[in-house]
Amino acid sequence: MRVVSVINYKGGVGKTTLTANIGAELAFRGKKVLLIDLDPQASLTFSLVRPEYWQQNLEAEKTIKRWYESFDSSSPLSLSSLVTRAPRIRDFGNGGILRFIPSHLGLINVDLELATELGGASLKQSKINYLRVHRRLAEGLKEDVFSDFDVILIDCPPNFNIVTKNAIVASDSVLIPAKADYLSTLGIDYLQRSLRELVGDYNEYAQLEPGDGNARVINPQVLGVVFTMMQFYGGQPISALRPYMRQTASLGVPVFDSLMREAKTLSVSLG
Repeated sequence: MRVVSVINYKGGVGKTTLTANIGAELAFRGKKVLLIDLDPQASLTFSLVRPEYWQQNLEAEKTIKRWYESFDSSSPLSLSSLVTRAPRIRDFGNGGILRFIPSHLGLINVDLELATELGGASLKQSKINYLRVHRRLAEGLKEDVFSDFDVILIDCPPNFNIVTKNAIVASDSVLIPAKADYLSTLGIDYLQRSLRELVGDYNEYAQLEPGDGNARVINPQVLGVVFTMMQFYGGQPISALRPYMRQTASLGVPVFDSLMREAKTLSVSLG
């Protein structure tokens, strides 16, 4: 099982589209894939099921928001109970499957609830609470059912709040979709620094726990940047985009050769 978080600080960069299409392609190639929608906008969820289906069958008890809310209750939900098969998606004959865990628009409030659990009577207790809160998703993914999946892709919200940090702590790798523009380039640099800070704090606090703290350290690797919504001329990205592509490469982060084209005709007709 490999867990990959898909994240960018800036919204509207094709993050959800990339997550859904990578998942579908891997399933087409025979992989067992799970998509987890951690974005309160729930765009990934609604790309897989209709709003009416979500409201009738998922909203009350089968979203990641409900799982977080139940965590400290007398009857917490198992994360595996949320795994859903989208009615419109068939399994592939070669063994490939695509499942997902739905999101909820109210997930935005979960960050506030998790923040209230971070305090403690002492500095040591606060650090222990930090670990407990931030590894919540990682602990949920230890259920046996998740080991049956080859790949788990997490569609993160466009921020670096506690829910996003939960995803990163649970992940082996991080994938960064980005537009070739000024704001996205700034966001990539800031994201890298935020990742280093999270990993440093988490691994420092992990040493406080009984037993072998080194067994609990995290080391999510940045797979690289995928440029999205690219415009081409003569088979190459247009000249206005190239400086931002070069600037991103200069940040020391890997950049994928594969690019996602912008559906220009569709965006113009919709706009």
